[in-house]
Amino acid sequence: TVGLGTASVFNNDDEQTRRAAAQVLQTLVGGNGRLIDTASSYGGAESVLGSVIATVDLQGKVFLATKLEEPDAAELQRSLGRLKMAKVDLLQLHNVGDARQSLAQFKAWKAQGLCRYIGITSTYHGDFGALEAVLGREKPDFVQVDYSLDNRKAQERILPLAAEVGAGVLTALPFGRARLFRAVRGKQIPNWAQDFAGSWAQFFLKYLLGDERVTAVIPGTSDAAHMADNLGAMRGRLPDAQERQRMVDFVGNL
Repeated sequence: TVGLGTASVFNNDDEQTRRAAAQVLQTLVGGNGRLIDTASSYGGAESVLGSVIATVDLQGKVFLATKLEEPDAAELQRSLGRLKMAKVDLLQLHNVGDARQSLAQFKAWKAQGLCRYIGITSTYHGDFGALEAVLGREKPDFVQVDYSLDNRKAQERILPLAAEVGAGVLTALPFGRARLFRAVRGKQIPNWAQDFAGSWAQFFLKYLLGDERVTAVIPGTSDAAHMADNLGAMRGRLPDAQERQRMVDFVGNL
């Protein structure tokens, strides 16, 4: 599935940002998307989302994931307050860097009904060893990592373990921090990919969705037209293994 990441895009809790967020969220839900990923550390993003979801009446229509920097009850209450919610769908421990990290508090919150699922995240490859240790020992419901056509480290290390422990995988930075768009600027989608990708965004997202271990891609955007284009990756067929390798080779030769 295709969701929405909110890092950097909804940082400012002001009227202009809320207006853009309302359009993006309505486009997401209207296009059969549900997942929104945010964090307590993303500036005003939680407050923006809380206001928009309440105002546009999207409560119950979205799957909301947020992240805490620590297993801290005060931080959780702040997040829930900003989001105007009594509970979230997915509560994640952000940027796991300690191999001995316990998820006991997150599991307790899940048992109390403050979240439906728990997860861990990292986009720092130097911390992948810690992420693997916690993923293997604590067996959270989800793991979130950076994964894109030009950044496939998670493919080798995290995805096999996630599959083994039964954790869903959310892929952050699916456009490689915009590197992929810069690499293809002015270029046409290759003929062999045009029957499954109607845009470069869909080309990049379908590479990830073609990996059966990936649960959802979460590109960030504050532009409703980009959100609609991203959602197009959920339509039509996905590339097979041979085509995915061809995509890797194509980007590698740019």
